[in-house]
Amino acid sequence: MKIRKPLALGLVAGIALSTFAVAAPAFADPVAGSYVAVGSDTLDASMNALTNGTSATGSTVRIRANGAAIGSFDAFGSATIQTKSGGPFFTRPSGSGAGVNALIASVKGTTFGTPAVNIAGQVDIARSSSGPGSNANAAGKLVYVPYARDAVAYAYYPDPAHPGDLDNLTTAQLKSLYQTGTQVIGSTTVTPLIPQSTSGTRKFFLSAIGVSTDATCGMSTCTTSTLPENDASVLTPGTVIPFSAANWIAQANGVAQTTIPASGVAKLGAPDAVVPFTGTAPNLVPAASFYSSVYGRDTYLVVEYARIDTTSATYDSTLAGLVNTPVATSLTNFGTAPSQPGAVKKKFGFLAPSTTTPVRAYTW
Repeated sequence: MKIRKPLALGLVAGIALSTFAVAAPAFADPVAGSYVAVGSDTLDASMNALTNGTSATGSTVRIRANGAAIGSFDAFGSATIQTKSGGPFFTRPSGSGAGVNALIASVKGTTFGTPAVNIAGQVDIARSSSGPGSNANAAGKLVYVPYARDAVAYAYYPDPAHPGDLDNLTTAQLKSLYQTGTQVIGSTTVTPLIPQSTSGTRKFFLSAIGVSTDATCGMSTCTTSTLPENDASVLTPGTVIPFSAANWIAQANGVAQTTIPASGVAKLGAPDAVVPFTGTAPNLVPAASFYSSVYGRDTYLVVEYARIDTTSATYDSTLAGLVNTPVATSLTNFGTAPSQPGAVKKKFGFLAPSTTTPVRAYTW
């Protein structure tokens, strides 16, 4: 289980620039004073930083909703969460798919989780590390707003006797591993691991290596895995697992809670010999060549379209402002000045998204 993120206290309007340090907070789920975000683990750390406050860039950056706290709930932690004061406790949405499903249930006023709980109005934003895919629809009830550019590589634990065997696995080798399971590569017996089923990282990685659906994944763990994504502590000698390059960089740079063993035995592989980052920790930088490859992906914040549509009766100007990319105080902005969200996201291993065009999705 991953360490839960800190709960930051106090109020700051918009994005603040400050010269004083932020006190170390306690670890707990947030108490939302306004909007609630759930979903992707890949976006946890950077969203936590933006909503709780961070000085990782040398300026103190914190995004508020008209002065009120935004509650971004981790993908992993306690089994249930209560997102709004007086609201119901319900199953924690773990991963992109679960986050989007929770948002849909919140919008529709239907049930979510096990046991099923009506969560009407309890979720405002879903974090998603993958796009809407076949659910894209010009008349969609939801809208995916690009957040940042990530890439997915694989983390591995080398066989001490053959440490270089897994450094540069090819796409063909990765496809073979995830279609047929354990096999020998070089002199190493390699066992592929996979994150849990609602993981956007899992879905994207399988697609990137040409395993079109879970049904074509030949590993028995495809249907039984409960492993969290981006957790290097699950690795043992000879194992590999899909891993967000941005999340690895954030952990290695010390701006996110780390799961990378201190011994340094876990490594991030270079698919097709394209290295995901440059530099040395704690100053790793995303490699544009890898992020622009087949392994690169845009990530998104997902909201109800009617709430950001100025012609709608349910238009919410504050929520709309939080996903209005050109605005420097929005969560989706990628301004690169130290006091802007993009500079924070780069510290957490992200690059600017390939497009800023929102994509509507889902009809019901």
